[in-house]
Amino acid sequence: MTTYGVVHHTRYEYTAPMSDGFTMAHVQPRATNVQRVVAHRLTIDPAPDEIDESVDVFGNHVVRFAVHRPHTSLSVQAVSDVDVSEAPVYPEGAAWETVVDRACALRGPDATAVGAFAATTTLTPSLPELAVLTDAAFMPGKPIVYALSELCDTIHRSFQFDPGFSDVTTPIADVLRARRGVCQDFAHISVACLRSIGLPARYVSGYIETVALDSEPKLVGADASHAWCSAWIPEFGWLDFDPTNNQFPPLQHITVGWGRDYRDVAPVHGVVIGPGAGQELVVGVEVSRISGM
Repeated sequence: MTTYGVVHHTRYEYTAPMSDGFTMAHVQPRATNVQRVVAHRLTIDPAPDEIDESVDVFGNHVVRFAVHRPHTSLSVQAVSDVDVSEAPVYPEGAAWETVVDRACALRGPDATAVGAFAATTTLTPSLPELAVLTDAAFMPGKPIVYALSELCDTIHRSFQFDPGFSDVTTPIADVLRARRGVCQDFAHISVACLRSIGLPARYVSGYIETVALDSEPKLVGADASHAWCSAWIPEFGWLDFDPTNNQFPPLQHITVGWGRDYRDVAPVHGVVIGPGAGQELVVGVEVSRISGM
């Protein structure tokens, strides 16, 4: 088991005072079968006039708060300590076509829990261009785990990490044409690929270790929120993989939440009310290994 310390700081600066502000944050890591939250502290400046904490339909921790007085900046800092165990050994699994059939046949609570992640969304549309990625990985009769591993590797090899190319509004069609993007794009493409052939898939948001051990390369996407993908396998549950770093299963990752796409688990977003003004956003994430190997 490894214990990580996470500091996630988001700061907005406005060139004129805002009279009102409403913000939603997904910044508290959640408990999973391999993860336990030891401590968590959220600091907001200026102190909110209203604040509410809840758990959304996907089980993610959500904070909503509002500042109803003039302010020229907003700072949101989340500090967490999280224990992370090694991922369980993945079974070979049935042929991927069998998994599609099993997902379609689900009924009752299982259908509700899994079915929400089978439908396309605006950010994860089913596009003809995705077949170039899925056809190579999902050969007829191929065991699901082998197919997912190959998809992870194919996306990693096919795209260049380029933080200057896209933002959260860039369609994956543009990313597919340019063959470049960031972790959010690659997670959306992974999710879209799986859903396009009938496999349920989740978009996962979280963090990865900022500074690795001397013997390990620094992971791509460190120093900011990270994103990866999770696929459903009968009798096992959800299997995570990180196409940005070609990790199957992910290592040195801390999960904050999951949803259908980025919009379900955006780290910090909201609206402000005030005069027309400029805005500067600064985001920093530091993940350090406290103990464990």
